[in-house]
Amino acid sequence: MSRLTDLRFRATTAFQRRVNPLLRRLPLQTVLETRGRVSGLPRQTPVGGRRVGGSFWLVSEFGERSQYVRNIKADPRVRVRIRGRWHEGTAHLVPDDDPVARLRRLPRVNGLGVRAFGTDLLTVRVDLAD
Repeated sequence: MSRLTDLRFRATTAFQRRVNPLLRRLPLQTVLETRGRVSGLPRQTPVGGRRVGGSFWLVSEFGERSQYVRNIKADPRVRVRIRGRWHEGTAHLVPDDDPVARLRRLPRVNGLGVRAFGTDLLTVRVDLAD
């Protein structure tokens, strides 16, 4: 990993550590809940994405370096809060998907942030149970 990429990763994650606890509390903020791969405790991450039929799509800005992606690899059972309502689901990493094209179909605000700060984009699909 290049020095610039590592610096972007560190700066972005430091910012997210401060902002994410506030965003999680907003009732209409979309939140992805995974289980900690070591602790087993629920971990909530504000995300941007879009529900398409029975699936929820999002793009991780740091690919497999993202903590929630590492948690998904350990246990793909997740919950997603969409418009204030929780949905159970199973997350799938989709490395063959074009994440840049996917971002064009997701909410613009999220897409701008992911493009601006992201270094290793990865598409994630959550198949919702309900």
